[in-house]
Amino acid sequence: MATGSHLTIELNQDVEAKLLELSAATDRSQAELANVALMSYLDRELKTVDGIRRGLADIKSGDLVDHDKAMDELDAVIEAAEAARL
Repeated sequence: MATGSHLTIELNQDVEAKLLELSAATDRSQAELANVALMSYLDRELKTVDGIRRGLADIKSGDLVDHDKAMDELDAVIEAAEAARL
C-alpha cells in the first residue's frame, strides 16, 4: 500500500474486534482494511452530497418533475424489475 499521511482514531471495542478478526482471516493489515473501508464510506457519502447538490441546482433552475409523473415512472421501473425476477 502506498504511504500517505497518518490519522489516529479511537475505535470502540466492537469495531476493533471486527477489524482484528478480519485482518487475521484475510492476512491483510488493519491499516489496509481501514483504508479500504474509509475509502468506500467516503466515496458513498460524496456521491450522496453530489446528488443533493445536483438536486438543489435543479430546484434553483426550475428543472422539476411533477410528483405524480415521477411516481408513475418509479412504479413502472419497480414493476419491470419484479417481472424480470419471475
